[in-house]
Amino acid sequence: MKSKGEIKMKKRGKYKMLGWIIALVIIVSLGIGGTVGLSYFSKERSEAKNLPLNGVNFSRLNDGTYIGEYKGGMYKWRENEVRIKVSSGKVTYIKLLKNKENKPPEFTNELFNRVIKAQSLQVDTISGATLTSKAYLKGVENALKQAQK
Repeated sequence: MKSKGEIKMKKRGKYKMLGWIIALVIIVSLGIGGTVGLSYFSKERSEAKNLPLNGVNFSRLNDGTYIGEYKGGMYKWRENEVRIKVSSGKVTYIKLLKNKENKPPEFTNELFNRVIKAQSLQVDTISGATLTSKAYLKGVENALKQAQK
């Protein structure tokens, strides 16, 4: 017959083993979840990184106010809508109307001022926000396509 001490030690061993099994299941679940999440994130980043910006001839713009939008890519993370104004054949005003990200106005003002100054979409993006910058520039491009002669 086993003593009470031996029975308690056997129970502790079972609980210890159960604890390790639970910990292992949690670690494996987190690993799988992280891998799946990283896969989604990588695909969206790749799409945004390779977003082309080349469809506008700035020397052929009709005066007026135009609205452009970018649907935000695969997961709609960078969806935005902009309003632009063209006067005397030049872009004179760009305003962000809607976006899903919470960027401060200084961010978009700096980016849009670069476009206005250069009269081009081929401008330096905002450091640390390259993909978001490209998405906003795509919204501007879509508005400017309507303004082309």
